[in-house]
Amino acid sequence: MAQEVTSVAASDSAVTQSRPSHEKEPYLTQRGTTTIPANVVARIAAQAAFEFATVGSNAGGVLGIGSRRNFGSRPEATCQLYGQRAILHLDLGLVFPTPLSSTLEDLRAHVSDRVEKLCGMNVGKVTVDISWLNPSNRVRKPLR
Repeated sequence: MAQEVTSVAASDSAVTQSRPSHEKEPYLTQRGTTTIPANVVARIAAQAAFEFATVGSNAGGVLGIGSRRNFGSRPEATCQLYGQRAILHLDLGLVFPTPLSSTLEDLRAHVSDRVEKLCGMNVGKVTVDISWLNPSNRVRKPLR
């Protein structure tokens, strides 16, 4: 590698500095790779799903006993990575009544967009399990 030697006078003494002739080029060729684990991608997907107002998660309980519906925490998410492609799975609950087809379509698009933007990966598929539906109070009419 060719180097230039520069001499700089500072009062009575001389300071010698050596620097490469091509300052920026070595940095461009020495870039590394960034690896994002599947569990991190899953957490990002869970947070993206949580951004929907009608999405909730299971909280507490053991083996489904004693679990409650919670709209204050992220739903469960898993991820499988195949190179730069992510396959996501969400397990969540929804407020009911809600148009399920359009809600899930919007949810999948939102989660895919957020994961692609934040992780730089392609999302191949987003599967959603709806574990429960939570009826809103306005559905029921008062009893007579």
